[in-house]
Amino acid sequence: MKKLLSLLLLFSLGICIAKATDIEKVKPVKNVILLIPDGTSLQTVSLARWCQWYQNPDKPHLNIDPYICGTVRSFCSNGPVGDSAPTTSCYMTGYPSIAGFVSTHPYSAGDNDIYPMDPDKAFQPLTTVLEASRILKNKATGLVFVCEFPHATPADCASHSYNRGRYNHIAPQMIHNDVDVVLGGGIAYLNEEGENYLKNNGYGIFKDDIKGFRSYEGDKMWALFGQGEMEYDLDRNPEEQPSLAEMTAKAIEKLSKNENGFFLMVEGSLVDHAAHGNDPVGTFSDFLAFDKACGVALDFAKKNGETAIVIVPDHGTGGPAITGGSNLSKRDLFRTLSGFKRTAAGLAKIVNSRPVEDLPAIFKEYGGIKLTDQEIDAFYNCKGYDKSPIPKDQRKDKKEENVLYNNSLTGLISGIISNRTTIEFSTHGHTGEELFLAAYHPKEDLQLGMLDNIEINRYICNLLGLNGALDALTSSHFAKHYEVFKGMDYDIIPAEKDGNPTLIVNGKKKMEIQPFTNIVKVDGKDIQLNSVIVYVDRTNTFYLPQALAELSK
Repeated sequence: MKKLLSLLLLFSLGICIAKATDIEKVKPVKNVILLIPDGTSLQTVSLARWCQWYQNPDKPHLNIDPYICGTVRSFCSNGPVGDSAPTTSCYMTGYPSIAGFVSTHPYSAGDNDIYPMDPDKAFQPLTTVLEASRILKNKATGLVFVCEFPHATPADCASHSYNRGRYNHIAPQMIHNDVDVVLGGGIAYLNEEGENYLKNNGYGIFKDDIKGFRSYEGDKMWALFGQGEMEYDLDRNPEEQPSLAEMTAKAIEKLSKNENGFFLMVEGSLVDHAAHGNDPVGTFSDFLAFDKACGVALDFAKKNGETAIVIVPDHGTGGPAITGGSNLSKRDLFRTLSGFKRTAAGLAKIVNSRPVEDLPAIFKEYGGIKLTDQEIDAFYNCKGYDKSPIPKDQRKDKKEENVLYNNSLTGLISGIISNRTTIEFSTHGHTGEELFLAAYHPKEDLQLGMLDNIEINRYICNLLGLNGALDALTSSHFAKHYEVFKGMDYDIIPAEKDGNPTLIVNGKKKMEIQPFTNIVKVDGKDIQLNSVIVYVDRTNTFYLPQALAELSK
């Protein structure tokens, strides 16, 4: 009775009680764009918003602000704090995963499992939203990022591994998964075999070629900038590397030509890297670069009328906090921070490229600050400072005397920046707080409330009309080799040095199967599949399409 009276009182006062959107009843759309700012806590968003407002008084709000509609509880299968691999894997597959796993079912951690995990499915590759969109819906697919392409978040969309560091297993899968548009970093990981495969399948390939990237008229393309990750947005030369916003626009331009629609994942990769390094400049400026990419996607979606947007971090990193007390003005809090023209990493490159005499002038020019004698002494004793007048073996570790002293040059500069501002970090690692959720739907007003990370997958699947389809696709495309070829003559030939094992099936036709590609040889002829083959050495198992059994008969 009391509850009823309370409700009547609220309605009499004209107060609307919000009802969460039912993610199971969401209206499907033609296109979905998922945007992930890696390692972005809510504190990072707040810091970026304040810095933008200080720098641009007419811009108090971010592009994402009107669409914030909930929070997300992100976690690993066995604990509340995750890394990029298992947390993005949740968005891609709908299953919790464990540290380091890339779109792969975790092993059970017993009582530590947050949700019960089936131990019989351990190490099973799990079909991703991107793979299902291409295979089942004939949609175009794309990946945009600023890290190297086999890094955890883009890897989660188009590859499978229990070890996120095995780029030699992840990179070929991403190449052979026939993603239509791939834009980001990582030239060093596109080898000759991969490049030949892409060329033979009609891709335009651009390596550190911004003119080619901008002028290419074809629909399928890979454009990579930098041997590893790209530059932070504040540090990049716009004549050499495009912004995340420009790459997002290019991907949308190409993918939207597909009459069946598209799925695109865009990652603001380096927010996480800056937060790991406790660099407040890199943290807020790269999030603002990400927010510009969100603006590009949202503008397209509103004009297109058939596109849904989901914006959500994978986890928090660093735990940045705006400190200083209530007596400080906006100018007091953000003037110095906003005055830096380079990130800590960008300043480190400049400092190591110029004579030691230029050190004070560099900080005056790019940071607007005058270095103290103690800060200069910290540089001289930093082992990462190439221009120090002190021989490396004579440099002293003075960390106990002052927190500034750091053997990492980037770490030292990050410390100087933080000391000169009111930003404090709680950790160099990941954090477990809830994340923001922003979303746009062309036909629905969204109030999503608090969702678990695996529920984000259900929401995306429902947007794409893939309800319940991922498990069936996993069963048909990632079946265990000994079940597919049961009763047949087959053998696994061990790998030679730095190579991969080969599965030989001796049916009426001889089949040779190499892992991490979509190519099998049948009587010596290459057959191209519509999904990749995965090998897991921990179980000595190939995971491949059930339909391969018919090819050998």
